[in-house]
Amino acid sequence: MNDRELTYFKTIAETKSISKAAKKLFIAQPSLSQAIQKIEESLGIKLFSRTYDGMTLTLAGEKYYIAATEILNIYNDFQNEVTYINDLKRGRINIGITGFMGTYLLPELIPRFTKDFPNIEIYVSEMDSTLIEQSLSDGTIDFAIMHNHPLKENKSISHDVLYRDPFLLVTKKDHPLSKFSHTDGNNLYPSIDISLFKDEKFILLDKNKRIRQVSDIIFNIEGINPTISLTLKNYESARRIASTGFGVTLIPMQYIKIFEGKYDADYYLINNNKYAFWDTCIATNPNTYLSKAAKVFIELIKKYFNTEQPI
Repeated sequence: MNDRELTYFKTIAETKSISKAAKKLFIAQPSLSQAIQKIEESLGIKLFSRTYDGMTLTLAGEKYYIAATEILNIYNDFQNEVTYINDLKRGRINIGITGFMGTYLLPELIPRFTKDFPNIEIYVSEMDSTLIEQSLSDGTIDFAIMHNHPLKENKSISHDVLYRDPFLLVTKKDHPLSKFSHTDGNNLYPSIDISLFKDEKFILLDKNKRIRQVSDIIFNIEGINPTISLTLKNYESARRIASTGFGVTLIPMQYIKIFEGKYDADYYLINNNKYAFWDTCIATNPNTYLSKAAKVFIELIKKYFNTEQPI
């Protein structure tokens, strides 16, 4: 059965006449008769009795009428719900984001979105990049704001690049090797050859962190087997400890702007390494449906990155 057949049946039951129902439904009477006959044949039972009072329901017809009414009411409610969702008057978005990106992006983005669409529910899952990719694959989140690297790319996920962020070497102020750096007036920070630091102690993040994964790519390209003095989960802890001279670390440029103040350090762009960066991306699963609300939020993110300097 479908909604059209249920409507045909219900209209005949309420008008008690094929001809009256046909006029009300704006269809030919023979077509309506054939439709009811088809329903009865498929069920193997009569739904109507033809009497002098018109079309009256059999016992089976009365049961069918109750079911048809309930189904059509549910269907109409669903259509109304879909209309509300399409008009962005109701809906839900599940967003994945890395913890520190959430720190500076969500306070910018969520108030802007909810100002225009106050009835859209937003669920945010803060987790590392590996878990984000798993959540995109199994469909538990709609999209993610995350970091990606072309040598670490998950081919089953689409990455729409918003911003390319270089990685910086972080050292204490006036590190002895700083004399080998050079300044380019076009760059905010001086550059240095990271291979000079091959014998230094490194403060690195946990292997599940995308910062560590990109750092390992840089080390592999440079042929560096780093001596790891400390492994952490928090990049800001790594930056602050590096500023004390305990070791050196690698941090994406935009992240050093989140926490400012104490623990001043020196920062260097990495010479001659074309993979010393990561991309801030909107990540989606191409096999998963994106709601209109999710698409609108994604457009808001793109507008933010196109018109404002991140952080």
